[in-house]
Amino acid sequence: MKAPIIRLILLVALFSAAWNSKAQTCSGSLGDPVINQTFGAGLNPGAPLGPGITTFTYTTTACAEDGFYTIVNSTSGCHADWHNVLHDHTGDPNGYMMLINASFAPSVFFTQTANGLCPNTTYEFSAYIMNLGTLASAGSNYSHPDITFTIQGSDGTVLKTYKTGTIAPTADATWTKYGTYFTTPANVTNVIVTMMNNAPGGNGNDLLMDDIAFRACGPIVQTGFGSLAANGEQSVCQGTNISYKLTSSVGDGYVSPSLQWQSNVNNGGWTDIQGQNGPDYAIDIPNAAPGTYQYRLSVGEGSNINATSCFVSSTPLTILVNPTPVVIIPASQTLCYGDILTLTGTGGATYKWTGPGLSPTTQNPLVVTATDKTAGVYTVVATSDKGCVAAPVQTTLIVQPKIIGSISANTAICAGTSTSLNAGGGLYYKWTPSSGLDHDDIANPIATPAQTTTYSVKISNDGCFDDTKSVTITVYNNPVASAGKNKILFAGQSAKLDGSVSGDNITGFTWSPTTYLSDPTSLTPIATPPNDITYTLTAFSKSCGQVSSTVNVKVYQKITIPNAFTPNNDGINDYWNIDALITYPQSLTTIYSRDGQQVFKSIGYAKPWDGTANGKQVPNGTYYYVIDLKNGQPPFSGWVLVER
Repeated sequence: MKAPIIRLILLVALFSAAWNSKAQTCSGSLGDPVINQTFGAGLNPGAPLGPGITTFTYTTTACAEDGFYTIVNSTSGCHADWHNVLHDHTGDPNGYMMLINASFAPSVFFTQTANGLCPNTTYEFSAYIMNLGTLASAGSNYSHPDITFTIQGSDGTVLKTYKTGTIAPTADATWTKYGTYFTTPANVTNVIVTMMNNAPGGNGNDLLMDDIAFRACGPIVQTGFGSLAANGEQSVCQGTNISYKLTSSVGDGYVSPSLQWQSNVNNGGWTDIQGQNGPDYAIDIPNAAPGTYQYRLSVGEGSNINATSCFVSSTPLTILVNPTPVVIIPASQTLCYGDILTLTGTGGATYKWTGPGLSPTTQNPLVVTATDKTAGVYTVVATSDKGCVAAPVQTTLIVQPKIIGSISANTAICAGTSTSLNAGGGLYYKWTPSSGLDHDDIANPIATPAQTTTYSVKISNDGCFDDTKSVTITVYNNPVASAGKNKILFAGQSAKLDGSVSGDNITGFTWSPTTYLSDPTSLTPIATPPNDITYTLTAFSKSCGQVSSTVNVKVYQKITIPNAFTPNNDGINDYWNIDALITYPQSLTTIYSRDGQQVFKSIGYAKPWDGTANGKQVPNGTYYYVIDLKNGQPPFSGWVLVER
């Protein structure tokens, strides 16, 4: 039971020593660091320190052994009794820190020189230190860091000695600030600080060190926005007209304090504000640009206000000017009726959308179904997480209307004629079949189909919708009338006419003239004309008018051939007159003597035979004739007697 009790007493003592060691840091306000050794940042390992800073040996190994040091941004898995440390004191995963594995004998392991200090000025020297040893390893024979800070002038005069006491182990990897303050004599501007580890190495006494700083220490300087209590960060939006009265309070410590207000914009460094040397300062920034605006009051003893290493400053007052959100939304779009539009705003924290038929909504993304009622302009107003409101941003939804196609009514035409087809409701048209159309890609083509045809048209609208309409064009066959073949007959004979009528919607027919027809209402009446005649058959169509056809009926007169005549110039029967032969103008009449000699020949019979041959009378007697009417009938032949 003694071992646990002894160990508990030891830990309580260690914690008490650590608490007392921290009481010697500056209780007033601090100035900017004269020296701020952060060891830099980067990948493991960091570069070795410069000459004269440490007596330990540099190693590139992250797990330095006794008497060695290294510069690292993390250390893990080195020794079972060490903490795993993943970042430096500030939390920067790439920030370097100095790892020191104590030597076997107590020794000075770090020396830092500070130049350019002000005489008769109080300074704080501090460093952040971590005991690498874990609380679980803190046995009675385990060593822990015990560091003495010695500050002396360049002539060796000791100005301050400070001991941390035993730096106790902690359950977790914990950084602790250790330091002391001292006052420079009237003739001292440079000092040297040494750190000695008083505990032996070998078993423990390993440490990490970071952020070593010299800073002026002076009276407590307080500031606020209008009152000292209002010292929190002020958050406003871009474009705001900033107006604040900064007030301050300077505690005891300086005999003749000098004041100077300073500003730091966007971490560009602290600069003096000309003419602002009083306890109050009125800020006026019209239409403020985004950024971080910081203000502080620096206080120095007399002319020390002019040396950055000699004055102290209040905790900065911060005005954060938050930028107006830069809002991006989709560009204007053309969508098909019924499509889904998703409008997503970016750049803000919250959004308010308005649009056609839409109550203001914070929905983001905004989902809209494209219809004729939702087409139009949509507006979004974005607000940042800091409450800054952006100017309204707009986009337009254009909705292609749903096609309601139209087409002209069915119609009928006569063969060989045309009609106009008319479609509507879209932007583009495609007709099928294309036969009989003058164009197949317009709304109103001219159709001349050869037969009854149903045309279909595909109506579209910028690729959004399709509709198909159809129209039927009925093609009526034109009336056709045929009066038949021409007829030939002899006077007194009859012939049947071969009339015919065809076509669509025939309403009737007529023969003209109707004379000598047995039945004018028949397509095949019997014709008995006494003379040549032309009949016209006319067919009538309800749809396509009328058409006519003619037939010629040739009527040959009856031929009477006398068998004797007396060409004696007594004026009686002097010519061989053949009745009606003159009506056959193409006929051929030939007369021969008994011995076969041709005595007369006539085409047609305009001048009857007078009983002569070659201008001389032929002897009385019997002569033979042949009469060919040239009408397809057999020739007539016989004899004729010439007597005087």
